[in-house]
Amino acid sequence: MRTIMRPGTKYSVIGRNAFPGPGGFTGVAWMEFTCGIDDRPGLASLLIFGLQWLAVSVPIILIIGKVVAGLDTGGPAIPYLQKLFLLVALVMLAQIYLGHRLPLVLGPATVLLIGILASLDAGSGAINAATLIGGLLLAGLAATGLFRHLKDLFTPRVIAVVLMLIAFTLAPTILGLITDGGGAVPATQTFLFSLAFAFALFIANGILRGIWRSTLAFSAIVIGTPVYAALFGAVPLPPADTALFALPGDLVAPLAVPGAGVLAAFLICYLALATNDLGSIQSVGGLLGAGAMDGRVNRGVVVTGLGNIAAGLTGVIGPVNFSLSPGVIAATGCASRFALVPAAVALGLLAASPLAIGYLGSIPGPVIGVVLTYVMASQIAAGLMLGQEKGAVRTFDDGLIIGIPLLLGTLAAFLPGAVAAGFPATLRPLITNGFVVGVIVVLVLEHIVYRRPQG
Repeated sequence: MRTIMRPGTKYSVIGRNAFPGPGGFTGVAWMEFTCGIDDRPGLASLLIFGLQWLAVSVPIILIIGKVVAGLDTGGPAIPYLQKLFLLVALVMLAQIYLGHRLPLVLGPATVLLIGILASLDAGSGAINAATLIGGLLLAGLAATGLFRHLKDLFTPRVIAVVLMLIAFTLAPTILGLITDGGGAVPATQTFLFSLAFAFALFIANGILRGIWRSTLAFSAIVIGTPVYAALFGAVPLPPADTALFALPGDLVAPLAVPGAGVLAAFLICYLALATNDLGSIQSVGGLLGAGAMDGRVNRGVVVTGLGNIAAGLTGVIGPVNFSLSPGVIAATGCASRFALVPAAVALGLLAASPLAIGYLGSIPGPVIGVVLTYVMASQIAAGLMLGQEKGAVRTFDDGLIIGIPLLLGTLAAFLPGAVAAGFPATLRPLITNGFVVGVIVVLVLEHIVYRRPQG
């Protein structure tokens, strides 16, 4: 259904799309909007809506960015986060005006974090080059129209597995965060704090509604940090000589030829990223009754690909459109894409302030780990809902197609270092990457082992 929206009018849209996921929304939803996609709210409303989008965007960037900045990817955390905030701001503006032109929040791709974690031994130069190549292929496939042929690989069962695999294979990273006391706090105490904090966060998720629920990750960071400091002592703040305004010095990152294993692992991650990007654009477009969706999808994926090329050149994790946007739209009642412009501008301003980034980067690891747990639990829920709505599990074989990749992927993610070191360097990024293992297994099971006859 397409709805023509005019300024100053309340719009009601009935669409097939009731919950988010990389395969889009399903079900039936009734939504009322005070602004259409191309409407421009007044200045006061624009700033209020922009602040709400900012409250959603900052935790997404900060959580993943802080994890990657803590890895051996080159340089201190503040310049890395500055570059990441700047990249997200620029790509978001490009999507609003040139890409899909929809109210869609954007942030670092969690699935690429898995590729980075599995490729640390190859060095930052190889990781940056693999990110650049993945973005180039993504943009090229979308620009030439070949992207639509990849969609056939991602059936509802495969998409459900991809969603849940991201959460399961990040479990070792989350475990490291929630037990990280910075050397001053015993791991047992930080784990108990994380357990109690996570329990409180999920209770809040069940009680809160509207914009309060949509911005719960932001609220958790704001509340959790001082509570952690009160229990375990002050958190480390940025140095006193940190500049208030300054751009990061090294905007161009080193590049190196990636090995075959690293490149293959990243390309599989980019398959999942492409599916997530496609589903996010389709879900919001369907919810709002947007027209010319084929063009929006192609332009949106092209911009995402270009953003990942820029990420490889600057040495940060690549961006993707997020499917949580409909929740914010529903809470605010504003479907205008221009409501994200103030949020993007604010992200750019944050990127120009090492001091502001330094304070944001002072959030304790256990708080980040708990919020990441909350986000990943939502990811698992979306996968289960998608599988149920699409009838993905109707037989025992269907259950095996989902269960086997999840189990094998999780086992690969927890492989001891001594076992991983025994594999050849070329194969190590593939075999020790639980996400890659799970995706390969589910594609083989779905399209070869348990393939249904057509017709």
